[in-house]
Amino acid sequence: MTGEPRPRGYRNGELSHWLCSAGQTAPTRPPLPGPRETDIAVVGGGFTGLWAAYALRRRAPERSVTVLEAEHVGFGASGRNGGWLSHLVPGNRARYAAGPGGHAATTRLQAALVAAIDEVLAACAREGIDAGQHRGGQLTVATTRAGLHRLRADRAADLRFGLRPDESELLDAGAVRDRIEVTGAVGGLVHPMVVRVDPAKLVTGLAAAVERLGGVIHERTRVLAVGSGRVWTDRGELTAGSVLVCTEGYGGPLLGRRSIIPINSSMIVTEPLAPADWARIGWVGRECLNDAAHTFVYAQRTADDRIAIGGRGRPYRFGSGIGARGTTHPRTVAELTARLRTFFPGVPFEVAHAWSGVLGVTRDWCATVRYDADRGLGVATGYAGHGVTAAHLAGSTLADLVLGRESELVGLPWVDHRSPRWEPEPARWLGVHGMYRLFRLADAWEERRGAEHTSLLARIGGKLAGLSE
Repeated sequence: MTGEPRPRGYRNGELSHWLCSAGQTAPTRPPLPGPRETDIAVVGGGFTGLWAAYALRRRAPERSVTVLEAEHVGFGASGRNGGWLSHLVPGNRARYAAGPGGHAATTRLQAALVAAIDEVLAACAREGIDAGQHRGGQLTVATTRAGLHRLRADRAADLRFGLRPDESELLDAGAVRDRIEVTGAVGGLVHPMVVRVDPAKLVTGLAAAVERLGGVIHERTRVLAVGSGRVWTDRGELTAGSVLVCTEGYGGPLLGRRSIIPINSSMIVTEPLAPADWARIGWVGRECLNDAAHTFVYAQRTADDRIAIGGRGRPYRFGSGIGARGTTHPRTVAELTARLRTFFPGVPFEVAHAWSGVLGVTRDWCATVRYDADRGLGVATGYAGHGVTAAHLAGSTLADLVLGRESELVGLPWVDHRSPRWEPEPARWLGVHGMYRLFRLADAWEERRGAEHTSLLARIGGKLAGLSE
């Protein structure tokens, strides 16, 4: 069938297309050379840890900063994600608004994330980082009437939480096709501030900037435990005045396996498409693309004219397993390719590489940034798949908390947010898989019935998960 992935011949797992293209396939920095001291220890060489280190070195160059990474810079979600520098709040805005800061504080969080997009771009310009950044916006496409109803509700929530009308714009079917020829589109929602990036080039460029500022990064250094003023590693003990845990979906062993769980997300990237195929598809603006389905996908047109597309696939491994080899089940590869064929029928897609990684999810799907000044311990975690921009904001916030700065960042509602603990196994596995099963059934029901409104099954799943806004 036209567009079927090749049954063999594509690379599967280990590292992402982004990391392989950037040449970041193995550690290049030395491990911690035995017991050492530093002013601030950062655990995790991904976006959060590196942005925290970057902010600390810029704001307090007299403080020494040491970053510890178990594998190599960007090995985790920072080098495997969809490459969306977006405004999306990690979690449920309504849940943040129900907290002590209320609606006003949540509106400030939304505004801070929008501003952080420009701050990341400014840092890239300042540091000479070429991550293929392109502000094409985000286009969410509805292919069902129920999906379009959700987009209208999403826009209403956007405006309620402070986005301007021109920052969240509804499109009719014709306007969607003028941008991208998605078959079956009945409408869409555009957020023009969103920027496409190559995440591996961004994270490796950021690491180099941290080192130019005097920060120290040790790879191949696995952190075994953290405590007040101490980091215990397989390479020796690091003594520090402050310790920041920035390990996202890998944080269970340090933070507690019921405090955060790793949710698996899988991606494929195609071979470059021919000019004639791009002429049929359009996508001239190179928007970040997703859909309004409950089992949504996210995609980008890459700088070298491939399509990278991802989705949840098999979302959770029993016992919060990580699956560090990053392989993607062939059925998930087929499902993602099938979604491409549905969007763009007749285009001959060939899969070049498939991979997976994990993102961190708390029980209420909301992120947290906190710092205990008495113990010198901080953490930022729980981005729920919206971490490229949020990691910059969280890292900057951690820096202000460590330095005791009275900035607007330290008053945002995710600071000191406390999420409930996840259920023990097997309830946790059953709950996560049950939620995604409900979402799949809801998508099929809405499409088959031509439903005007969201399926009751999806509403139940959303309520159980704490996703309803």
